[in-house]
Amino acid sequence: MSAYSTIAFKPERCNGCNDCMTACSQVKAGSADHADSRIQIVASQGNDGGFELAMCRQCGDPKCVAVCPAAALSKDQAAGTIAWDGAKCVNCLLCTVGCAYGGIVHNARAGHVVKCDMCAGSAAGQPACVAACDQEALRFITSANIYNQVGDLEDLFAPGLSGCQGCNTELIMRHTLRRVGSDTVLATPPGCIPGMGAVGYNGLTGTKVPVFHPLLTNTASMLTGIKRHYKRQGREVTAMALAGDGGASDVGFQSLSGAAERGEQILFVCVDNEGYMNTGMQRSSCTPYGAWTSTTPVGERGQGKSQDAKNMPVLMMMHNCAYVATASTGFMEDLYAKLDRAIAASKVGFAYLHIYSPCTTGWRFPSQDNIEVARKAVETNFVMLWEFTPDSGLTLSRPLDKARPLSEYLEAQGKYRHLSPEQITHIEASLAKNVAFIERLAAKAVAGA
Repeated sequence: MSAYSTIAFKPERCNGCNDCMTACSQVKAGSADHADSRIQIVASQGNDGGFELAMCRQCGDPKCVAVCPAAALSKDQAAGTIAWDGAKCVNCLLCTVGCAYGGIVHNARAGHVVKCDMCAGSAAGQPACVAACDQEALRFITSANIYNQVGDLEDLFAPGLSGCQGCNTELIMRHTLRRVGSDTVLATPPGCIPGMGAVGYNGLTGTKVPVFHPLLTNTASMLTGIKRHYKRQGREVTAMALAGDGGASDVGFQSLSGAAERGEQILFVCVDNEGYMNTGMQRSSCTPYGAWTSTTPVGERGQGKSQDAKNMPVLMMMHNCAYVATASTGFMEDLYAKLDRAIAASKVGFAYLHIYSPCTTGWRFPSQDNIEVARKAVETNFVMLWEFTPDSGLTLSRPLDKARPLSEYLEAQGKYRHLSPEQITHIEASLAKNVAFIERLAAKAVAGA
């Protein structure tokens, strides 16, 4: 079974300009008549003044194909689209009845049914409607390719870990280790990762690779010894840490900094959920300004954390590590590409990967919104995706010039529900300063190339 790319619609970003319909009509029918468009933007049935999408969803089990008596419709297993054969079609229109999405309709001018084929074979590499949408309400989602590329890799964590429902950290753990592979010795300092069963219970391990549970203070130094031991034996293994922001930026920073300064051959992954979530949602140095935690409460005297977050990835970059990068599960192709480069860099020096991990429990949002929160963090520039090597300097993985409003990210989480206008102004100003700083570093890298 394969996964396919598809067109995704975000109604909250649609302004009803209909540029997508114009582009589709021109490409498919050579006209400007929106009736010729295979994609239709229609007013929402609710009272919100929004818009909805009618188009072919390229269903995995397409009802239009099932009800077609002439076999004129078929699922293209290679491309993932549903193809229409005009030579077989008898114009019975049963397919229009079978489709629940308004994705296939009769076009009077053409004299037959028409439907979206996602501009298959287009030299542009994406559907015309997506290219025409400057609001990014339509996106050509290609993250499904990750399934095709890595779906057969072995999950090296045991099933049934005891993480919270919808835990993003468990997602990071599984994806990371399946890419790094079985020739790995894993360190998981105290935090959510061993807490959900990565180390295991009653003498049983939660992983299929050797794993140990260091102190918060000595993760990198213990991995240093393990890596050197295996090198003496002539065996190549990946010495990897999966640590929370507490085990990296706070208590564990001294050993992490030392190992990075020495250039130890370690892959250190910081899973940043912006607090000590496993022990009661206390603040860490990576907790952002204004955020509610159990130790930065909201009440008569306190209004969340009063300091800005430590910029841990920049600190690690200043160690001149072999590789430093930021990543998010909202952008899986980018995450996997950086994992590959981090693994390679850890064979010659210190590699540090900082992955932002929204916490449904500590950040106070519904578990089904986890990836959406991760995506909004990046799209608003609250989280910036970049990578660094000593030779190339800092390079951006995603442009910073078309950021969504920061309010979209802050309003998605309960931990920011209390923010005053003054606090929001502070966050916006700090964010603008951070973006400008990263842009200057990226510009210097380009200028020096």
